[in-house]
Amino acid sequence: MKKKTIIIVDDHRVFHHGITQALDATGEFRVTSRAVTGAQAVSLAEKTAPDLILMDISMPDLNGMEATRRILAVNPDIRILALSMHTEKIYVKGMLNAGASGYVLKSCSFKELMTAIRTVLAGHVYVSPEITHLLVNGSPDRLTRLSDREKQVLIYIAEGHNSREIADILHLSVKTIDVYRRNLKSKLGIQSVAGLTRYALAKGLIPPAP
Repeated sequence: MKKKTIIIVDDHRVFHHGITQALDATGEFRVTSRAVTGAQAVSLAEKTAPDLILMDISMPDLNGMEATRRILAVNPDIRILALSMHTEKIYVKGMLNAGASGYVLKSCSFKELMTAIRTVLAGHVYVSPEITHLLVNGSPDRLTRLSDREKQVLIYIAEGHNSREIADILHLSVKTIDVYRRNLKSKLGIQSVAGLTRYALAKGLIPPAP
């Protein structure tokens, strides 16, 4: 049986090494490469067309949601499984809306990871049981007023990117990003970058600084 090829996108070397060894040992899969940034993931996916990508979310230069969108825009046959420490609704729904076929927590057992991989490779969706409630529940707040694109821009602002950098990442004009900035300030009632950053942290949109 031909082994399914996998790219792991994660900037933690120890985590990547452990997962690679475990997957290779199954005899079903072959980890062909590793990316440590979202941009690297997009490039590797285009060059190698793997069967599956295990995608982290918080990475340098390009987050997992945007990387997923770009990869699937070029090759929609690739299956992408988010593997993240984040349990917040914004991340789970963000990755699924971007086209990921599943979302698994890094705290899951290897048995569950194998189940998730096999499920998405079979063309189905898998979400860790601990977070499935996020897809149906949740009290509305100001965050629900934002469009998906506005949430993206908010995350990049909170990560410290300026309008030019965000425009380059999202392939939009600076003028458009400035419009999103104004919309965010209006909808959230927050006028400063520091305030937007605190709000994003409070909502779990970005991880706290180590």
